[in-house]
Amino acid sequence: MTDADTTVDDIDIEALRERALTTLTTARDRTTLLTSCVDEPELTAQVSPLMSPLVWDLAHIGNQEELWLLRAVAGRDAMRPDIDGLYDAFEHPRSERPSLPLLPPAEARQYAAEVRGRVTDVLESHAFRGTRLTELGFAFGMVAQHEQQHDETMLITHQLRTGPQALTAPDPEPVPLYTGPPEVLVPGGPFTMGTSTEPWALDNEKPAHRREVAPFYIDTTPVTNGAYLAFIEDGGYDDPRWWTKEGWAHVRRNSLTAPGFWRREAGQWLRRRFGVTEVVPLDEPVVHVCWYEADAYARWAGRRLPTEAEWEKAARHDPTNDRSMRYPWGDADPAPEHANLGQRHLRPAPAGSYPAGESPLGVRQLIGDVWEWTSSDFLPYPGFKAFPYKEYSEVFFGPEYKVLRGGSFAVDEVACRGTFRNWDYPIRRQIFSGFRTARSGAV
Repeated sequence: MTDADTTVDDIDIEALRERALTTLTTARDRTTLLTSCVDEPELTAQVSPLMSPLVWDLAHIGNQEELWLLRAVAGRDAMRPDIDGLYDAFEHPRSERPSLPLLPPAEARQYAAEVRGRVTDVLESHAFRGTRLTELGFAFGMVAQHEQQHDETMLITHQLRTGPQALTAPDPEPVPLYTGPPEVLVPGGPFTMGTSTEPWALDNEKPAHRREVAPFYIDTTPVTNGAYLAFIEDGGYDDPRWWTKEGWAHVRRNSLTAPGFWRREAGQWLRRRFGVTEVVPLDEPVVHVCWYEADAYARWAGRRLPTEAEWEKAARHDPTNDRSMRYPWGDADPAPEHANLGQRHLRPAPAGSYPAGESPLGVRQLIGDVWEWTSSDFLPYPGFKAFPYKEYSEVFFGPEYKVLRGGSFAVDEVACRGTFRNWDYPIRRQIFSGFRTARSGAV
């Protein structure tokens, strides 16, 4: 479904229906896992003013699904109009949500389950035609992505919580220490950025447009804990030379000395990861660093963060035929050999993993493992049009937010593409954020 002329008449309706059901089911299974592994008091508690209580996310997921798939798509009457305001993310900031008269856990589960049952009935007869919202199942894909994004948010809440381990997952497969080239030259020239053909792409990924990029070098893998530790041990957090004015003020104000969840004890660096304390693994991509930290490291290393356009060219452009692919490895949907996605693991894989997922130029781990900070502000593409509501992207455009690309181990494949754009404040580091660096180059 990547051809510009693809319409619902050209595709297998049953296959589209199955894809919609599968992605919605995958998201709900993950939501269930994240909200059933702790007891009721933890569901209603707020572990940080940055995060909602888990029970708010649970009911919000159901409410958004009802709003878009039952009311907007199916034209049905509201099931619970009385709770719409409670679960409007723009009406109540996260810090205030614990004080709201939220649905208790059992009622929130029942509501979300009843919504899903009615959505399944709608899917059985849906024609995937008629409006832009329904064409090619966009609304179903949008709702599945929304739920997976909140699942990632709930996973962040699990990382922030204290107490014993509540979630488990196998570690990524061990790989030999990566000894390949540390950087790759990306030739200069134009490429196609964004998409106009990906059926479930969100509004900020559109439209496709040509972008000129000068030649540059980019790290073959994300920056590792070991590399970042060298910055720490060289006094990086104590030297204002490496920081922007705002970044240095942020470091001083918050007494930052290392990535989030790190601490030094008995001569070694430890980190807390989902309730487990462990020695910081030097070969993994660094995670839980804010934009200011990523930018400071890059300056210390004599490099810089890539622009968003540079990142996407490295991730999507095939120079042999001047074509932009859906993913670094091509157009095929992600498989386990391509990338660390979907909460299969609860940590990044070692740097250099997933050779099957590398780009045509040999750049690895551009998808999955850690969100990668770029130097770019979150801005609309030329010709951007908000759809289906301006609050998804448009209200966030501006210099206050920096763009992250590529997804993380906490991201499901439905919400992760070569064109997918994430954004956050430059101070945020509870998110699963890392980075790689770049430098300008010549052919």
